[in-house]
Amino acid sequence: MIFVVAGLGHFTRQEIAYAAAQGIPLASVLVPVSGIMAIVGGLCILLGFHGKLGAWLLVLFLVPVTFTMHKFWAVKDPMMQQVQMAMFQNISAGFGTFLRANRNGPAKPRFAWRAGSLIQNYDVELSRSAFFV
Repeated sequence: MIFVVAGLGHFTRQEIAYAAAQGIPLASVLVPVSGIMAIVGGLCILLGFHGKLGAWLLVLFLVPVTFTMHKFWAVKDPMMQQVQMAMFQNISAGFGTFLRANRNGPAKPRFAWRAGSLIQNYDVELSRSAFFV
């Protein structure tokens, strides 16, 4: 869900200006394209529809973004360097998750599956109870 919400921000002037200030070439084109990749990839995984495609879209989105927008090694301010390093490490940890999703395919949408399972179990319990016998 975070990629869907964050991807929507890629269409704002502020996000495009920030990317341009970070030295991203053709930011007015590349930032919205990366937003589309994040939204589509996030929705694919969230909905369990073409999850492998979604995982690859997120990897292809995150690799260049991580190395261009979170260059902690080039930041002079120690506080901002720590912030950028934490963001870099957090995103890097996500690569393994997306690569695993690509290998294993999407998981069942847990919220819908569990809700259906709970309702089914509740119906079974009701039919077994002494009250309904």
